Amino acid sequence: MACTKVTLRKKAITKGRYSLYLDFYPAIRNPATMKMTRRENLGIYIFEEPKTIMEKEYNNEILQKAEGIRAIRVQSLLNEEFDFLDKHKQKANFLDFFSGIALNKDQKWMIVNAHFSNFVKGQCRFEDVTVDLCRKFRIYLLNTKQLKHKKLRVSKNSAASYFSTFRALLKIAYRDKYIPENSNDFLEKIDIEDTKREYLTLDELKLLANTPCEIPVLKSASLFACLTGLRISDVRKLDWSEIVLASDGGYCMRIRTEKTETETTLPLSKEALELCGKPEIGEVFKGLERSMIYHSLKKWIAQAGINKKITFHCFRHTFATLQIALGTDIYTVSKMLTHKNVSTTQIYADLVSSKG
Repeated sequence: MACTKVTLRKKAITKGRYSLYLDFYPAIRNPATMKMTRRENLGIYIFEEPKTIMEKEYNNEILQKAEGIRAIRVQSLLNEEFDFLDKHKQKANFLDFFSGIALNKDQKWMIVNAHFSNFVKGQCRFEDVTVDLCRKFRIYLLNTKQLKHKKLRVSKNSAASYFSTFRALLKIAYRDKYIPENSNDFLEKIDIEDTKREYLTLDELKLLANTPCEIPVLKSASLFACLTGLRISDVRKLDWSEIVLASDGGYCMRIRTEKTETETTLPLSKEALELCGKPEIGEVFKGLERSMIYHSLKKWIAQAGINKKITFHCFRHTFATLQIALGTDIYTVSKMLTHKNVSTTQIYADLVSSKG
């Protein structure tokens, strides 16, 4: 028999207070214990006889909150969703969940994990992850110091990137029903500030290609990124099974990008394919580690005589600007970069025209 009625009730407790709970009729099954129950304790109370204006206002506020919970429960029962009774999930360690997800992601996730752990002083359960807590973490990121360089503040763009990662975590937690609502619906992202986008010119790319690198896989992966526009996360996980024959007789990549989770088919030039080496089973760029894209990459760039602050992500900028300079239309470039909006790609067109 389906539950058709949810009633807000109260029970007298100590110190002249009432504890509030919900009464389900008929009883419903708790998914954690598999036992039938008619009661959910809300963990909140009101004064039995409010004596001051403050106590009366408190009672009104709590009763409104309890009524709101009751309405949510009615909707959940209509949808045959009973997870709200599983209090075990709410008591589980959110930091453990965060760490487990971060271990399978890139270094940025680990950095955000460390910042959040510092923010909550090393303790946080799923029930603590409220919209208010998330908003406070947003403010924290905008004002905190870097993990390694304690005297330097986290830049606004880094804070924006970190908060975006945190919001991605909230999406996963909501999807897996660890938190009852999608907090992202109530959170504002951190706007990024315009910065100079460094990239290699065609002559500089040729110069880099002709410069030896102490780590061969780093060189081939970097040049591959310049010719495909792939992010480091997608280059690292590129598998030989994702490189397939195209309808025109050439080759293409059928991948799912890690950042945007976009499934796409991208063309693969002969030069880019040669950089992949001999076809095998598994990862294309075996042995490529994120640690290589810092010191070793900088050393290689310097040895090539390129006096620009080039990061691995700049190879993506290089691909975009070269494609536009060669006459590829902006909509095609946007699709190749898996941009959601062509306005993002327009930035590269503006860069090329300003150099013209």
